Amino acid sequence: MNALELCFLLTLLVPLAGAGIALINAGLGRSRSAAHAMLASLSIVAVAALVYFVCGFAWQGFPGLSAHTLTVAGKTWNWLAAEPFFLRGLVLDGSPASLAVWLGMLSAGLAALIPLGSGADRWRLGASCASAALLAGFTYPLFAHWVWGGGWLAQLGANNHLGAGFLDAGGSSSIQATGGLTALCIAWILGPRRGKYAPDGAPSAIPGHNAVLVLFGCLAALLGWLGLNCAGSILYYGVEPGRMVLVAVNTTLGAAAAALASAAITRTRFGKPDASLCANGWVGGLAAGSAGCAFVVPAVAVLIGAVSGVLVVFAVEWIELRLAVDDPGGAVAVHAVGGIWGVIAVGLFAGGPGQLVAQLAGLATLLGFVLPLTYGLNRALNRFYPQRVAVEGERRGMDLFELGAGAYPEFMTHTEDFTQR
Repeated sequence: MNALELCFLLTLLVPLAGAGIALINAGLGRSRSAAHAMLASLSIVAVAALVYFVCGFAWQGFPGLSAHTLTVAGKTWNWLAAEPFFLRGLVLDGSPASLAVWLGMLSAGLAALIPLGSGADRWRLGASCASAALLAGFTYPLFAHWVWGGGWLAQLGANNHLGAGFLDAGGSSSIQATGGLTALCIAWILGPRRGKYAPDGAPSAIPGHNAVLVLFGCLAALLGWLGLNCAGSILYYGVEPGRMVLVAVNTTLGAAAAALASAAITRTRFGKPDASLCANGWVGGLAAGSAGCAFVVPAVAVLIGAVSGVLVVFAVEWIELRLAVDDPGGAVAVHAVGGIWGVIAVGLFAGGPGQLVAQLAGLATLLGFVLPLTYGLNRALNRFYPQRVAVEGERRGMDLFELGAGAYPEFMTHTEDFTQR
């Protein structure tokens, strides 16, 4: 089996990552919004795929295809792909570029699923789909071109001798951090759920309704990440098929170390391990380990995962208490913080000082360009199409208000937390 055939088979696993994230988001939300969360996940994946087909790949492209360039100080910098819309002229024949279309389509959908965790219980179905269209059509493919399409971040090695240029085998930056920063913007724009914060600003605990869904989602996510990291390593960095064992081992070890680190921290602090935070730690380990999965040894993968598990626990608390951001699914801590740590870790453990500078350039781009861009796009969308559900919808639950039926009709209950403001 050659590398491209193996890449095709591995990409078949990637939708399981989306399924895992969907289950986690649904389980960490309220029971009266569970069906809404799952339908929104399916709808977002569908919207992302169609928009990526229309214009996403045209902006992302692939190394060797046409692109817009700038010449600065005698050096050529690639800043945007110049492919036709609707995949016109691209032969879908199993070539690297055609495989990049499929993997990019799935990756855009995965990135667009992440903000659902931060908008749980109050984000309108239509608005979440419109936001997904913005991410899959503009934000994601633009940054992905710079990383994976032969863009300027990838050129930092050749043009400025900064290591091998910006490295990210599985999407810690382009998928995880981009989705996580979008989740932060959505949480800011929507505001907290009613009853989350008391008048004095103290947060109230609103636990997820189904830990079984959450933990099963973690296992599904692992399978999807194995496919994502292995396929990305082959397609974007030419890693030989024999090294897929290294990528798979590193991916698994990172998740395992992160989950156990989260369990240890929560047991030490609270007396017992917290299931939801352990699940968040597991996915945070996957998010952090994606960037360097093909470039580090297993012992380093364990270290990256363990640090991510610790960071996620404290980031969840800090985001809720200090920033007063209501993020039911922990999407910001897991995907933004985890992804950013993964980007930095590649520079620390997979290269010399030049590599670290290249990774920091990518991080600066995420925080200085992607974050303002995704916030501005979603803020503009909110002006024309309000993203938060009506008051009545939040009281009754998203299932009944937007879908007309609940996920668990025989067990549907309503509490009085909605009366708090």
